[in-house]
Amino acid sequence: MQHRRLEGRIVVATHNEGKLREMRELLAPYGITAVSAGELDLAEPEETGTTFAENAEIKARAAAQVSGLPAFADDSGICVEGLGGAPGIYSARWAQNKEFGAAMARIDAELREHGFLAPDERRGHFISALAVVWPDGHLESFEGRIDGTLVWPPRGDAGFGYDPMFLPQGHERTFGEMSSQEKHGIPPDGSRALSHRARAFQLLAAACLGAMSPE
Repeated sequence: MQHRRLEGRIVVATHNEGKLREMRELLAPYGITAVSAGELDLAEPEETGTTFAENAEIKARAAAQVSGLPAFADDSGICVEGLGGAPGIYSARWAQNKEFGAAMARIDAELREHGFLAPDERRGHFISALAVVWPDGHLESFEGRIDGTLVWPPRGDAGFGYDPMFLPQGHERTFGEMSSQEKHGIPPDGSRALSHRARAFQLLAAACLGAMSPE
């Protein structure tokens, strides 16, 4: 498959300030100018997909059609094994009014209801699906994943969303305790990035930005 190169000015199809900040940081080294859907006052489309990839595409297509620019969208969330994969694509909806503290407490409470207290009973993973859609409808899509465990109480106030309760596999600090560079910075040697969003972005960069593909 021949990929299309992404360059110039694009729309980041999100109204989430945390996601926008991370996406701008990831795009900046490639000379991409990113304007957000919020800054363009674009409406948020209804996310009717049944997968992260489908919802990312819905958001990117809507922004590209209205703005006339290539649009870049992420749909991501946390999947908890002991809860049958929930909240999954409903991760943002579990945090009503963006109250992620309450959403994290709900995850912990439901795990405790099942008697899941040990780390190996509290496994979960973050998934990020990225979609880039051009105004002519061309689509490029990529997905990244990071496994870990869900700790309680949450630790750290960096990052956003469920970061403070997610302890990535092989690490001693949660995403909430890591700097932005530690969490999603892409190593200059091309080795694998840590976060789900950075891993998906590495694939996108290799395909559409001319960057070296990770090993």
